[in-house]
Amino acid sequence: MADIQITHANAMHTHPHPGDYPRRILVAVTGLSPQIVTETLYALAVAPLGLPFVPTEIHLITTRGGAEKARLALLSDEPGWFHRLRRDHALPAIRFTDDSIHILEDAAGQPLDDIRSPEDNRRAADGITEIVRAFTADADCALHVSIAGGRKTMGFFLGYALSLYGRPQDRLSHVLVSTPFESSNGFYYPTPHSHVLEVPGGRLVDCAHAQITLAELPFVSLRHGLPEALLTGRAGYNQTVEAARHALAPPELMLDLGSRRVRAAGKTFALPPAELALLSVFARRAQCGEPPLAAPTKDAPDDDWKTRYLIERRRVAGVLGDLDHTERSLRGGMDGDYFSTHLSKLKKILHHQLGAAATPYLISDGERRPRRYRLNLRPEAIRYGEIDAATDARTQSSPQSPVEKCP
Repeated sequence: MADIQITHANAMHTHPHPGDYPRRILVAVTGLSPQIVTETLYALAVAPLGLPFVPTEIHLITTRGGAEKARLALLSDEPGWFHRLRRDHALPAIRFTDDSIHILEDAAGQPLDDIRSPEDNRRAADGITEIVRAFTADADCALHVSIAGGRKTMGFFLGYALSLYGRPQDRLSHVLVSTPFESSNGFYYPTPHSHVLEVPGGRLVDCAHAQITLAELPFVSLRHGLPEALLTGRAGYNQTVEAARHALAPPELMLDLGSRRVRAAGKTFALPPAELALLSVFARRAQCGEPPLAAPTKDAPDDDWKTRYLIERRRVAGVLGDLDHTERSLRGGMDGDYFSTHLSKLKKILHHQLGAAATPYLISDGERRPRRYRLNLRPEAIRYGEIDAATDARTQSSPQSPVEKCP
């Protein structure tokens, strides 16, 4: 029997265990060393230190040359090292076919032969990020990601993609093989029987005596700071990283009433006029350090609320804007239903656009009774102006949307 040492370092296990999920995927980047797949699979499924993780499917991310070598070394009839490993260690069926090998593409959509230019790096980052995003969109799936193979940049992008999108059930690891097997292109996994191999230098060794170390690498998940749109749709690596950066940065809000857009958490998006006007009511009060406001009551329309809201609504509409419908709706004042309807819609839009990063930009009710509403941003974090011209924090308020002097 093989003399095996499997070590899971820095494990961060939560319940349920990843091995309990119905869909279990091993994802790896490989270059010209497809052995990473069988070595990692062996460490996870055959001789784990803790509970086993037997994948239901395996996916490789590689270049054109790496894909060809993986097909010939792992999936062929001979030598077919993936099939040999399953037979040698009586592993269940694992889906791993030609379709499971994802070849990175260049800007023209052609398979990459290597990653050498900045454009190649960008395309590789985008391709790897999208694959990880798609897998993590499945709640019934647990990922085990190996960064042991391929170019260093590929491993970095794969690990970072898991940090961006990973969930509690997902894992990240690096597999190490004992000397002298690590330097041999003919070694694929520790065999359960004697299998003699010649290593560089002419030395003969027995694969049954190989040792494998699987180091589990903790990662910080930034998933809950990403906007929903990035979690459910296609997004490039740079776009996703930028969203994560802004989610961790101090909140800043800019309002461009003329174009009916706002910039929050580094993202620019449109708001309907009614919701933008309501947000602007609270933004101006926060700029001036004014106290929270009680909402208008349900059965008693409020003239003060009508006045402050229509001031902002007219700013949004502009000089030629038609506010007849809004003014008719508020003829007797603003009531609680009108307020809560537009507040709820504003909250929904912010959550959709910003995900967990929306929290600082939501109108807070104070979380206690009596309810008092405010925007909990620092005065200096709020600006008005043209967003297209707002390239940095030095952008001043635009004349089309002046900030009133605070009392």
